[in-house]
Amino acid sequence: MSAFAAVDLGASSGRVIVGRVVDGVDGPRAALHEVNRFPNGPVRVPAVVGGASGSSTAGAQTGGPGATTGEATLFWDVLHLYRGVLDGLRAATREVGTLAGVGIDSWAVDHGLLDADGRLLGNPVHYRDARTDGIPDKAFATVPAAELYARTGLQVQPFNTVFQLVAAQGTAALAAARQALLVPDLLGAWLTGVPVAEVTNASTTGLLDATNRTWALDVADRLGIDTRLLPPLRDPGVLLGHVRDDVRADVGHHAPLPVWTVGSHDTASAVVAVPATRPDFAYVSCGTWSLVGLELDAPVLTEASRAANFTNEAGVDGTVRYLKNVMGLWVLQETLRVWNEAGLPADLPDLLAAASQVPALTTVVDIDAPAFLPPGDMPARLAAAAARTGQTPPQTQAEVVRCILDSLALAYRRAVRQAVSLSGRDVQVVHVVGGGVRNELLCRLTADATGLPVVAGPVEGAALGNVLVQARAAGVLSGSLADLRTVGARGLDLRRYEPGGPGMPGAAQWSAAEARAFV
Repeated sequence: MSAFAAVDLGASSGRVIVGRVVDGVDGPRAALHEVNRFPNGPVRVPAVVGGASGSSTAGAQTGGPGATTGEATLFWDVLHLYRGVLDGLRAATREVGTLAGVGIDSWAVDHGLLDADGRLLGNPVHYRDARTDGIPDKAFATVPAAELYARTGLQVQPFNTVFQLVAAQGTAALAAARQALLVPDLLGAWLTGVPVAEVTNASTTGLLDATNRTWALDVADRLGIDTRLLPPLRDPGVLLGHVRDDVRADVGHHAPLPVWTVGSHDTASAVVAVPATRPDFAYVSCGTWSLVGLELDAPVLTEASRAANFTNEAGVDGTVRYLKNVMGLWVLQETLRVWNEAGLPADLPDLLAAASQVPALTTVVDIDAPAFLPPGDMPARLAAAAARTGQTPPQTQAEVVRCILDSLALAYRRAVRQAVSLSGRDVQVVHVVGGGVRNELLCRLTADATGLPVVAGPVEGAALGNVLVQARAAGVLSGSLADLRTVGARGLDLRRYEPGGPGMPGAAQWSAAEARAFV
């Protein structure tokens, strides 16, 4: 038995999960056990601007004369996350004694800036911060959108790392920066002292050549981005380094502790864990975001693909994650937060049960509209979107939840169909992995909307894929990606949903709803 620690960081929480590779009757399998979970979320902080010359330090500290604050910025508290990682490694060590490795995955695009001494210049800016509003058009004036897509294959999202770096031009932090590390790479560097960019996450920056998987240095240079910020690239499944002695002593691990690169973009790890037995599958990695797509052997860099805003991100073993970002459960999570703060009932199981009784497709919206990206009053935004398209806004809490889930399923339908058309890859089944697996109504709607069977599971897809890649890198497992999936599928509690279930809409109703939502 070998045990690995999977650090899996999401937009609302982080967790450290121990994954054991154990012998089963039909071969090795992975068993996961969470040892630490800690909250994650944005922190809005204003800039503090010093007073006029001669103003007292005390006055500035107390907000007296001469002290002003600038526009607030949305940050991640990465030091809190690092402490959660260390606490998790400490708990994992107490539980298993000796770990065979550590791997880190997280969300994409956000990064920490380091100065010439390797010190963090400030917390990473959150991708939902407004600083990148309008920045893509500014970048495209220098590198046209079609040219950028032909090189990087990345969909246009205002928060892509390339746009974040353009937005930061002229700031004191970027002027002092000598390296930019994506969140999992930053934590890995703190553990090992080795700064790199793991390629699956690097592919989300908009600065990686989608064909040869090297930095597009000429593109960065034309956009005024200092290419020295871009660290050496590493593939998933290799040794990053060993945990530093002082950190190892702090967490109580007495043996050398290797850190392995994994699919450090959590979707890359989640796709490894998809329990597919054949290549003709689509996947929905369903969490705060939903990533809907296919696994391909080569990127799709056509103009039609760019116009549909599909992305080509690097996967494990040289694969391509050809996918579309869908707003995901974020809209539901924000809705529950708003109701909680207003003192309204916000028990999700009760709301889902009530939503299942609401007539299907009564109100649908384009869930990917920019209005739903920033935090805020989602029920009001849903009502406004419905009114703009001539629909009756949802009135009750159950109707709001049903509107969100119907709209998500509609977005999944559209994304799967577009991916099939643009890639030429046939699809016979949709695999749903991640937290959305627990949402039975959403899984049933997804099967009905796509007209394809849905296989739901595993819930902890990213952590499972993380452990599988570590185990192969350490020599505990061997074989291809298909072999890893066979190991990962053993013992999973999977559920299958067929299209056309009781009370589900027909194909004509879905088509009519699509016409209403995507006006």
